[in-house]
Amino acid sequence: MTAWEVTVDLAVVGTGVAGLTAALRAAELGLRVVAVTKTTVEDGNTQWAQGGIAVVLPGDQSSPPGDSVDAHVADTLAAGAGLCDEAAVRTILAAGPAAVSELRTHGAVFDGGWTDVHRTREGGHRAYRVIHAGGDATGAEIERALASSARSQQLALLEGQSVSEVLRDDTGRVAGLALLDELGAGVLRARAVLLATGGLGQLYAASTNADVATGDGLALGLRAGALTADLEFVQFHPTALHLGTGSRGRQPLVTEAIRGEGAVLLDIAGAPVMTGVHPLGGLAPRDVVAAAITRRMAATGTDHVLLDATHFGSVELRRRFPTVHAACASVGIDPACEPIPVAPAAHYQCGGVVTDTSGRTTVPGLYAAGEVARTGLHGANRLASNSLLEGLVMGRRAAEAVAADFTVSRCPGVPQPSRELRPVADRDALQQSMSAHAGIGRDSAGLATASAVAGATTRRRIRTPHDAEDAALTLAAAAVLAAAAARTESRGCHLRTDHVRPAERWRRSIAVVLDDDGIPVPAEPALIGGVA
Repeated sequence: MTAWEVTVDLAVVGTGVAGLTAALRAAELGLRVVAVTKTTVEDGNTQWAQGGIAVVLPGDQSSPPGDSVDAHVADTLAAGAGLCDEAAVRTILAAGPAAVSELRTHGAVFDGGWTDVHRTREGGHRAYRVIHAGGDATGAEIERALASSARSQQLALLEGQSVSEVLRDDTGRVAGLALLDELGAGVLRARAVLLATGGLGQLYAASTNADVATGDGLALGLRAGALTADLEFVQFHPTALHLGTGSRGRQPLVTEAIRGEGAVLLDIAGAPVMTGVHPLGGLAPRDVVAAAITRRMAATGTDHVLLDATHFGSVELRRRFPTVHAACASVGIDPACEPIPVAPAAHYQCGGVVTDTSGRTTVPGLYAAGEVARTGLHGANRLASNSLLEGLVMGRRAAEAVAADFTVSRCPGVPQPSRELRPVADRDALQQSMSAHAGIGRDSAGLATASAVAGATTRRRIRTPHDAEDAALTLAAAAVLAAAAARTESRGCHLRTDHVRPAERWRRSIAVVLDDDGIPVPAEPALIGGVA
């Protein structure tokens, strides 16, 4: 075992859009900061984000007439199905223009340039307000710009290190991280820790997420004593490229910007899927479209539908959607000549570790930003392309909160590792069970079956990064299932086939914490919003 110890002001766990934005801002503020990632800086979900950034840029002549932050807020609240925190929505969306300007200073280039930025429209948006880069490679451009800036500024980057635990002192204050790599273990002492680990897509058999999205941050937050909420709301993207029956792992995304520019969803008989389903048709919020596709697949006895984008023609498809075109070509599909086979796949964790609008959690010294955090922006269903915006805004705000809190907070004491054995379920069985029983369409019996699989564990000491991932997935599954079982209604991307309608009494978030035995359980909803 390799034992080593380093001390910093802020340890950022994750190097996607939220993590790198936070780390760069913290360094600007004079903090000693290190960004930790279990693979490489560029490897994560941000690079796979296709659609863009939903943002209203005041004074931009290319902005659609009549669009405003208020209109963006209204669309976000509508998509969130009654569970958004309106104050948080306004705060985050209003900060969007400044966040995009800051991103440009790091070298990000958007389609159309500085004076005539191009826009598209995605599900749930009533205006063309989504800016993009590289056609459909916005995430890759953001990751490139931020990673390049981090390396050029010689930001301390700790690659190939898995975090097995957020360490606390004997008063409960965050004191650092326990790290693992293939050679052994180490301790990173820190006055503050920011979780920016992304989501939990690999909890499901098929996902649009990178392989590293194993619910690490959610598990770290729960074990550190943080409050979590809205975990039952796992968004399925309506259109992942269908790679064949039983396909597992990461599925290529087919951005809904294609639908925003005229592509149409059809069933295998050629009938439109979204006709009469929602006033916005194929550009309805994602939960609506994913559910409609799932119903049509069940009715036709198939495992996919079709997305007809042939109206673009080959030249325009290659120019506007090069990533989608390349993914289709890799499996022998020419989207200019034939419809694209698509199906819903696990995509985004709408809930997470509860924070205020500065990234503070309920644990002193612990912050969270990006997909792992529950700010109140997304509610029961995330509005398309609000995620990259949230990462930019909240990464910066969290770094500034850390710097501000340092002026009044004490230094932590000696880290106290738990050294506990952790329950670990079989990953393959867990993924299969979650897809079968906790995806689009859930019921009491299925959730109980999935809970039994998540509870069929062995307790083991976490010795390798793979062990840490398996333990995180096991805990994340139990937490999602606890919330899903408690919410006996259908709302947003939580669709209960045994409780098909929304219920007014459930127009509130369900909080989840760990009990004394380390089991995720619903907590008092009044706790949400009271952060340290």
